[in-house]
Amino acid sequence: MDLINILKEKVTPIVLKDTTSHITEKGNVLTTFYPFFLSLLKARPDLISTLQNSLNPRLVDIFHSNFAAKDHLLQAINLGLPQHELEATLNQSIAPTLGVLQDLAGSDKKQDILQLLEQNADSFTGLLPPWAKSIVGTVGLASVGTAASAIRQATPAATHKKSGFLLPIIALLILAAIAALLFKQCSHKPSTPTAGMMTESTSSSSTMAALQPAELHIATGVDGKVENCQALVGSQALLDQIKSQLSSIFGQAEICHASADQQFAGELTDQQAMEKVFAKIKGIPNVSLVWVGNQLTVQAPDLAQAQKLAEELKVLVPNMQVVASQSADASNSVAKGNAQAGQALASIQPDQANANDIVAALNLQVINFATGSSEIPAENKAILDKAASLLKQLPQAKLLVKGFTDNVGKPESNKALSHKRAQSVANYLTQQGVNVDQLTVIGLGQENPIADNSTKEGQFKNRRIEFEVVNTETTTTH
Repeated sequence: MDLINILKEKVTPIVLKDTTSHITEKGNVLTTFYPFFLSLLKARPDLISTLQNSLNPRLVDIFHSNFAAKDHLLQAINLGLPQHELEATLNQSIAPTLGVLQDLAGSDKKQDILQLLEQNADSFTGLLPPWAKSIVGTVGLASVGTAASAIRQATPAATHKKSGFLLPIIALLILAAIAALLFKQCSHKPSTPTAGMMTESTSSSSTMAALQPAELHIATGVDGKVENCQALVGSQALLDQIKSQLSSIFGQAEICHASADQQFAGELTDQQAMEKVFAKIKGIPNVSLVWVGNQLTVQAPDLAQAQKLAEELKVLVPNMQVVASQSADASNSVAKGNAQAGQALASIQPDQANANDIVAALNLQVINFATGSSEIPAENKAILDKAASLLKQLPQAKLLVKGFTDNVGKPESNKALSHKRAQSVANYLTQQGVNVDQLTVIGLGQENPIADNSTKEGQFKNRRIEFEVVNTETTTTH
């Protein structure tokens, strides 16, 4: 099984669905990132569970406080993209990649996904560049005590002989880390500590290093009031501060439903400016803030508005990088995605049709169902008509039609609605002549989000229909 080609066919169209610039560069970046990401999951199986449990898995969940390794990855993988676009592209690929691996493994269990990676390691380890192998080795070292085991995991058997020179390099990195740690401990202690004090200090340092950055996601509605708030923080004190200042500025405190989680840091960078930041966005419709680590991302429907707001916020949070971006317009996203899907299907010759190409084209479209409805918009019916005429030439090809929703509402209701919408699409295809036995329908509701549900844009992206080829062996007409 060629995992990289599968990811290129299934994940890349999802990530690039609403992209308007640097499309080729982003596609190439993803192609380079996939072997690294799969190799890292194989070397660090614990990351599978960590990323699955994350509300919005990103690079920071992989690297934690290892900023040097993260920067190394971004520098090595960059193809001329702006830094924030590069990182955003990689972040957006993590959740759908995990979703594809879960589907291929037939389970979301860590051991089943790991078995899939081990069985198909030859399809991605050989594509891993030398710089990526060193990062996998570095990030794979969860602790000095397990370094030897991590090195064995991070060096696939198929490439061990070719990359044996990495072992001494990694060993030197470990020794350097140990020396730096010992030097730091020796140079900062006022007197010789007792064994108990050393144990407590080491334990505290280890715990701090393992923490994920605290996060705060806030979005305003059309009335300029807070419509959505999500907080991932490690202390009740910080959570209370967020609610108190939401109440002070917006008159809304309980809108932010979150609880303290000790895997996250107990502080936000420049959190003392929180009340002033909230005051800046009060009354501005459809604005979202994402406050993570040392970066504050501002998003608004009008780019000039977002940039103006970002400039004002920079004065309040001097220790943070403030990034401005424009919210995607739903109608433009629908029109662009559907145009791309139609063009892709039109380029497929019926006598040379391939189910993977058809699915890749279908996954470019945006089926923008009305709220609570499963009625297919007319523009999507035209796209499905083209796909049906091609699928009729491939009677052996079998597709999975998957429905997804955002996280607004009850999970059970969302799952039922997503199934109803996916079934509506499958029914339409069969009405156009596709054999009913070729299609399987599943509704996954709010599972496997591909975007941040705390923003309207993210919710829009998560309400989607995805197609997947089930039997890759019999999918061509020649």
